[in-house]
Amino acid sequence: MENINHLAVILSAFCSLILGAIWYSPILFYKTWKKENNLTDEQLKASSPAKSYLICFLLALLMSYNMAFFLADSESDWQWGLIAGFLTGFGWAAAIFMVIAMFELKTWRYVAINSGYIIIFFSLIGVIIGTWK
Repeated sequence: MENINHLAVILSAFCSLILGAIWYSPILFYKTWKKENNLTDEQLKASSPAKSYLICFLLALLMSYNMAFFLADSESDWQWGLIAGFLTGFGWAAAIFMVIAMFELKTWRYVAINSGYIIIFFSLIGVIIGTWK
C-alpha cells in the first residue's frame, strides 16, 4: 500500500465522472446513446442523478484502486499506465461488455459507444496513476 498514491486514485475516480459527463453529453453521444437504449427524456429525468453519481464514483474508486495495485511497481510511469489501462479496458472490460451486449441483442452502435467509454476510462486512470506516484 505504500506505493499507492491515494490522491491519484481519488482524482482518477473524479475524472471518470467528468469523462462520462462529456462522453454521454449532447456534444458527443447523448442522442445516439439514448436512442440505442430506448430511453426517453422523461425516464432520464425521473432517475436519481445524485444516487447514480454516488454509486458511479464509488465503483470508479474501486476500479481506480484496482489499477493502482497493478501499477504499484516503482518502475511504472505514464506510458506503462496508458498501456495497462488500454489493455484492461480493451482486453478485459470492453471485451466482456461486448459478449454480454451480443447476447442481449444490442446494436453495434450501442456497443461502440459504451466500449469506447470503457477503453478511454481505463486508459485515463492508467495515465493518471502511472504519472502521479
